[in-house]
Parts: sequence; structure tokens; C-alpha cells
Amino acid sequence: MAGPTAGAKGVKPPVNPAWRWISTFLDAIAAEAGAARNTSLAYGRDLKDFAEWVAVGGYDIATLDRMTIEAYLVHCDTQGLSAATRARRLSSIRQLYRFAFEEGWREDNPGLRISGPGKSKSLPKTLSVEEITRLLDAAAGHGRNPPDRLRNTALMELLYATGMRVSELVTLPQAAVRGNPAMILVRGKGDKERMVPLSPPARAAVADWLNALDAREAAQKAAGKPVSKYLFPGSGADGHMTRQSFFVLIKAMAVAAGISPAKVTPHVLRHAFATHLLAGGADLRVIQTLLGHADLGTTEIYTHVLEDELKDLVFNHHPLAKLPGKPG
Repeated sequence: MAGPTAGAKGVKPPVNPAWRWISTFLDAIAAEAGAARNTSLAYGRDLKDFAEWVAVGGYDIATLDRMTIEAYLVHCDTQGLSAATRARRLSSIRQLYRFAFEEGWREDNPGLRISGPGKSKSLPKTLSVEEITRLLDAAAGHGRNPPDRLRNTALMELLYATGMRVSELVTLPQAAVRGNPAMILVRGKGDKERMVPLSPPARAAVADWLNALDAREAAQKAAGKPVSKYLFPGSGADGHMTRQSFFVLIKAMAVAAGISPAKVTPHVLRHAFATHLLAGGADLRVIQTLLGHADLGTTEIYTHVLEDELKDLVFNHHPLAKLPGKPG
């Protein structure tokens, strides 16, 4: 008598061990690790492709070795998948086999010692010194009234002079810049603090804006209205200009400067600060400190050559560090 065939009434086809493993793994990370839906879906897509390749090759997911996983990665490469995608798929396979090891399904993790494809590093988008100059000029003329134009100038001068993140810029307290300091304290990621120097143009722009801000706040106090502690106040609940508002503002200034707004973001100005200093001869470790990077490797993306010589002053290298017509 012939045995049961797949699809016969009341008979289920044999379950591929790979699908059982993957299903159990996905259920586990969703329940135990609290993985987000998108994370689970990403794991599922990667492991589905791997399981199909395993099945077509006639391999057994329970016994395949490191060389087989490497062969799969070669297959992904021949399919034209990017290094980032191949690295993500290897990570998914490692996680699956780590789970299998912990569950006692395997005695090892065959993906553990495989060197994944390195992520290619590309230089961040930046702007030329000439484009930055046009942006600063546009800021000085952009705004509904003189105080707004002074604020916009201070925003742009500070961003380019310090390389601050936009979140650091919009939350900068007035107290940090009172007294015309040559250095200001910036609170960055993880509440880590660092000191950054202010160029003479930035100090002048901040001083002009503070004068206008003081006059505005005096009028608010006289009217019984509260004033903000931030250098760049906003009407929202946080009391400061929002990142989104500044993003829109900088795009408008790019248009006014005759630069494609697609090229200009707050982060691009941060990159410009770093690349222009580096081009001027500043040491990479100085730039690392100024940007607030915890790891020098993050800063190294700006150059292929690390200079050994440390420079004493940032102002010697910054292309816009001097006020027009005045000595440094």
C-alpha cells in the first residue's frame, strides 16, 4: 500500500527543520527579548532566504558547518547584495545559531568565527568654504525683522564655528554664552560635557543677538509674560527652538544663498566644520574632542591621513576664524 502523499486529505507535508527553527526563534525573541515588529520581520526575511538556499542545496540546518554559511554569503555577494545587507544576514544567522545552542539543538554556533563583510565608509557630504560664506551672508539678511536676522546670524555662526549637533545648538542656555566667553560648555550625547572655542565672528554674532534678546525679554517681563532660559527661545512647551523649526529655517537660507536646499542640513554644517579644520591642518584628535566623538574611529572618516603633529589653536586653521579687516 502506498504511503501518504503531501496534500492528501488529513495528511500534512513534512515540516522543514529550518522553518521550525526559525519560527521558534522568532517567537522567542518576540516574547523574551521584546523585539520590535520591524526587527522580527527583518530577522524573518533574512532567515527565510537562508532557509530556502539551504533547502535547495540539500543541506541540513542542524548539521551544516561554517564553510557552508560562508558559501551562502558568497552566493549573496554574487546576487549583488550590498556589504551592509550581507553583514545583516550573517548577524541573523549568528543569532539563530546562538539560540539553537542555548536550546541544546546544536553544540556550537557555526557562524561565530566568520568575518563578515566590512561596512564601506564614505566621506560625509559637506559644503565648500565659499558655500558656507554664502550661507552666512544669507542668514544676515534672512528674517522678518532685525532681531530675527540677528538670531539667524547667531545660529549659523555658532553652528559652523563649533560643529555642534543641532540638538546641542537649540538647547544651548543663555548662561553658556553670557559674558562674551572665548570657550563655551556644551552638553552632548549621554549628558557628556565638552568645551568648544568660539571664533570672533561667532562671539560678535552672539553678542548682537543677546542685546536684541534682552530687549525682547524686557518687554515680555513688563507685560507679565515668562521668558525662556535658552539662547534661542521657542513657543513650544520645551521653551526653545525645535530641531524641525531650525531644519526648515536652514533650508530657506540655503535657497536665499543660491544653494540647493537638498545639499544643506544642520549635520552638513557639522561636517563642514570638521572637514574645513582638517583641510587647514588641524589635528584629528583635536577635531574628535570638538565634535564630542567618544571614539577616534568615528572622526577618522574625515581623512585617510592622520597627522602626528598637534596644533595649539583652532583659530589658526579655521577659514572664517577672523573678523574681516581685523588681525587674529
